[in-house]
Amino acid sequence: MKISSITINHLHEPLGFQLNDLRVAFKLAATEFIPVEKRLTIYLTTSKQPCWQSEWLNYDNNYFDVDLHLQARTRYQVLVEIRSKQEHIQAQSFFETGKMNESWQAQWIGNTDKKIQNTLFKKSITVDKPLKAARLYIAGLGLYETYIDNQKVGSEYLTPGVTAYDQWVQVQTYDITKQLSQNSHELLISCGDGWYKGNYGFDGGQDCIYGDQQLAIAEYHLEYTDSTEEVIVTNNTWQTTSGKITKSAIYYGEDFDDTLEITDWQPAIEVQHNYAVLQDRLSLPLTIKEQVAVQQIIHTPAQEQVLDFGQNQAGWLEFYNREPQGTKITFQFGEVLQEGNFYRDNLRQARAAFVYISDGQEKWVRPHFTYYGYRYVKVSGITQSLRAQDFKADVIYSDMDNTGSIQTNNAKVNRLFENILWSQKSNFFDVPTDCPQRDERLGWSGDAEIFSNTAACNMDVFAFFKKYAYDLAIEQQQHDGMVTMYAPAMGQNDGGAAVWGDAATIIPWNMYQNYGDSAILRQNYSAMKSWVDWISKNTQTPNLWVSPFQFGDWLALDGENPAMPTGKTDEDFIASIYYYYSSWIVAQTAQLFDNSADFEYYSQLAAAIKKAIQAEYITPKGRIAIDTQTAYTLALQFNLVEPQYQQRVVDDLVQRLHKDNDHLKTGFVGTPYLCSVLSKFGQHKLATKIFLNEDYPSWLNEVNLGATTVWERWNSIQADGSMNPEGMNSLNHYSIGTIMHWAYQYLLGITEHSAGYQQITFAPQFDYRLPQMKGHFTTPYGDLRIQSAIETDEQHTVKVHLEIPFGVQVKVRLPRAPKILVNDTKYLSGTFVLTAGKYDLQYQPTTDYIETYHQDTPVAEILKDKELVKQIQTIDPILDFFKDDPTSDLAQMSLTKLDTTFPFINISPDHLQQINQLLEQTPVLTQRKE
Repeated sequence: MKISSITINHLHEPLGFQLNDLRVAFKLAATEFIPVEKRLTIYLTTSKQPCWQSEWLNYDNNYFDVDLHLQARTRYQVLVEIRSKQEHIQAQSFFETGKMNESWQAQWIGNTDKKIQNTLFKKSITVDKPLKAARLYIAGLGLYETYIDNQKVGSEYLTPGVTAYDQWVQVQTYDITKQLSQNSHELLISCGDGWYKGNYGFDGGQDCIYGDQQLAIAEYHLEYTDSTEEVIVTNNTWQTTSGKITKSAIYYGEDFDDTLEITDWQPAIEVQHNYAVLQDRLSLPLTIKEQVAVQQIIHTPAQEQVLDFGQNQAGWLEFYNREPQGTKITFQFGEVLQEGNFYRDNLRQARAAFVYISDGQEKWVRPHFTYYGYRYVKVSGITQSLRAQDFKADVIYSDMDNTGSIQTNNAKVNRLFENILWSQKSNFFDVPTDCPQRDERLGWSGDAEIFSNTAACNMDVFAFFKKYAYDLAIEQQQHDGMVTMYAPAMGQNDGGAAVWGDAATIIPWNMYQNYGDSAILRQNYSAMKSWVDWISKNTQTPNLWVSPFQFGDWLALDGENPAMPTGKTDEDFIASIYYYYSSWIVAQTAQLFDNSADFEYYSQLAAAIKKAIQAEYITPKGRIAIDTQTAYTLALQFNLVEPQYQQRVVDDLVQRLHKDNDHLKTGFVGTPYLCSVLSKFGQHKLATKIFLNEDYPSWLNEVNLGATTVWERWNSIQADGSMNPEGMNSLNHYSIGTIMHWAYQYLLGITEHSAGYQQITFAPQFDYRLPQMKGHFTTPYGDLRIQSAIETDEQHTVKVHLEIPFGVQVKVRLPRAPKILVNDTKYLSGTFVLTAGKYDLQYQPTTDYIETYHQDTPVAEILKDKELVKQIQTIDPILDFFKDDPTSDLAQMSLTKLDTTFPFINISPDHLQQINQLLEQTPVLTQRKE
C-alpha cells in the first residue's frame, strides 16, 4: 500500500492560492481493499506541534475537510497517515498562503505616458547577507512578466490571467529564493496591454475596456538566516521606460523590435489605483504544456513559405533567429489552407501576427503578451532557407492533469477523441473560450456548460471551473443576478439566455457530481439562486420561460430558415426545460446544505415548471408537440414524460431519426444528449450508427476532411475542402465534442456514478462495429482502467479487464451475461460488486454479436458489399438501377421501402422475399473474413 498523491483543494503544493473550503485529499495505491484508518496532521515547523490534527478515522473517503484559521504568507506542512493491522504508512506535502487580507506596503506604479505599449519597471537591490527564503507577491495591469537578473521568474505566462479587472485582480506568488543570492540584483517588470487595455471583443473590438494605463504592484519579502526580514516594494524609487514591444494585443498579436535600445529611464509614478480588487489567485497557471515540431515546410502555389505543424492548437511560435540586424520577419497564423495556399479569412478582424526585427544575435525568440490558434504559419522576411528545427510550437493551456482517454479498433474514432482533447486544451485558456484564433476567444457560458462533464472526464478541471464559476458570479453581481453571455463580460451587458445563463447552476452542480466536493456549490450558492430568481422575475409567462431572445438549439441543422442558426425546436420549450433544471439543481443544493426553506421553495418551483411544460408541450398520452430530434431528446433526458409514456417518446425519436436518414440534425442543445438518450433507452445500436456515420453531418466527416480539432459547424469545411461561405467557422471549437462523454458512459462503460465516483456502475454496451475498447479515467480515488473485447472465436467470447483503485466500488452489469468467470477462479452472475484490484472477466454471451443485414438496410450499404451484390443479382437485377449513382438519395433507402414507395421500383414479391431472407442470413461486410 502506498499514498500515491496528496492534493490541497485539488492542487499540488499550491503557492499563494485562495484556500477557502480547505480540503486535503489523497490517493491510495493497493492491490486489494482492506480496512484502514486515516489521520491528517497540519503543522508549521514540526509534526509534534500541530496546528490542526484529526483523530484516527475509519476510512470511508479519501479526504479531510479542514476548519483551520490560516495566516497570511505562511507555509503549512501536511502529513497524511494510513494504518491497518499490517502496516503504518505516511506521506507529506505542503501548501502556502498568499497575502490573503494583509494590507499592501507596495504602491501601484506606472509611467507618465499612458500610451506606451510595453512599460518596463526596474530596481537594483543588494542582498548583503545569507538568505533563508524569499517570496514575490505581484500583479500587473494588463499582462506582465517579471525577471531577476534577466532570468524570468516562474514558468507561467500571460499573468495575471483574465478577470473582470475592475472587480478583481489576481496576485501571483513566487518562490524566488534560488534567484536571489548574496549579491547585487536587478529586478524588472515588463507589462503589456492584454485583455485589460488592449483591443478586444466583437465587431472590431474595444480599447481600454478596464483601464487606460499599464500598472504593476509587487512586494519582495526576504527572510534572512539571522531571522531578520526585509520587504522591497514597488514605489517611486523604481525606474520606468518603454520596452522593445512596439505593439501587442490578444487579437493583434505582437510587434517586437529587438534593435531598440532601452534608454530614457525615469522615476516611476505612484498611481492611486484600487487595492481592494487585489486577491490571491484562483487561476491555474498558463504554462507551456507541450511542444509540437514542424511536420512539413510547404511552398504554396502562391509562392508562400508555410510551416505546417500538423496539429491545430493554441499558444505561440518560438523560432531561432539567424538573421542579420534590422531584418524584419513576419509570421502569420492560420488554421487551414485553401487551394493549397495560406488562409486566414475565418479569423475575421484578428490580425494574429508576430513581427520581429532582428538584433543580429542568434537566439530563440518568442512573443510575450498574446497567443494564437493555428496549425499553419506563413513566414515572410527570412532571407535564408527555412529549417524545420528552427521552429517549435509552444502549446499553452491552463495547467491541468490529463485524466481520461479512450482507444478503439477504429482509427478514425481514435482521431476524433484526440481532436476533442486538443480542442479542450486549446480553449481551456484561463477561461473556457469558444475558440482560440479569431476576434472572439471569449468565455462563452453556454459552450462551457454543455462541455463541462466531458471536460471533467478528460482532465482535472475542478480548480479551473472554480475560477470560472467565480467569474460568472462576479458578473451576476453587476447584473442583478442575470448571467452574461460570457465571463468576464468585457464591459458588455448582454445575457439572460437559457442554456448559456444556466451555466451558473449546471457547472457548479456538475463539478460536485464529478469530484464529490461541494466547494464550488458553496462559493456560488447565492449566485445560483439569483439566476433562477432572475428568470422568475423576467419571464413573460409564469412557470414557463418566455422571453424575446433565446439562442435556441444553436447551429442545429433542422431550421426552416437556413439563415437562422437557432434550429427548429421551439426556443421557449428549451428555455423552460432549463428553467426547470436550474430550479431543481438549486433545490438539490439546498438539501445538501440542510437549508430546508430553500429546498422547499425551489422544489415547489421546479415541480410547477415541470407541470407547466407538460401542459403546454406534451399531450396527456405522452406525445411531444415538437417533432424534432432535440425536443424528443430533451424530454427524455430531463424526465419530462411519465414513465409509462417514455417508450412512446423513444419510438418517436427513432422515427424522427429514420426520417432524417439516421443522421443528427441537432445543435448545441440537443447534441450533448442525443446518443446518450438513445443508449440509455435501448437504442444503442442506432446511437452507434449515428456516431459512426462518415458523411455530412457527422463527427467522422470532420475527421475524413482532415480535422485535427473539433469544428464550430458540422460543415465548417465542405466536401471539396473549401470553407463554409456562411461564415462563423472556427476550426477549434469543443462544443460538439460532448459526444466523448457518451463514449465514456456507454462505450467504455462508466455508465453511472455517485458524486465523486466512489460508487460506479460499469455497464458497457457492446457493438460489433467497435469490438475492442481500451481506456482509463482517473477518478478522485485513482485510476480506473478498462479494456474489453469481443473475441472472434466460435462462442464470440467477451473479455473484460478491470483495474479498480482503492476506495472505489464498481457494480458490474454486463450485457447478455448468464454467468461470468472472474480471474479464472469463480463464476458470478447478475450484477455484482468489485473493489480495489485487477480483474479479468470473460463469458459467452447469451446471443452473439454477429450482425447481419436486414430488410431495412439502405441500398448504399448493400452496394459496398460486392459479394452480396452478386448474390442479389442472381435473384433480381434491381441493383442495376443504382450503378450510375450508388450514393444518391434513393440509395439511402432500403429495397423494401423503395418497392412500396415508388412505382418505378418494381420487385416481384417472391424476389423481394428471397432478397430479404438473403440479407438476414449474411453477416455485414465488416464482420466477414475476406
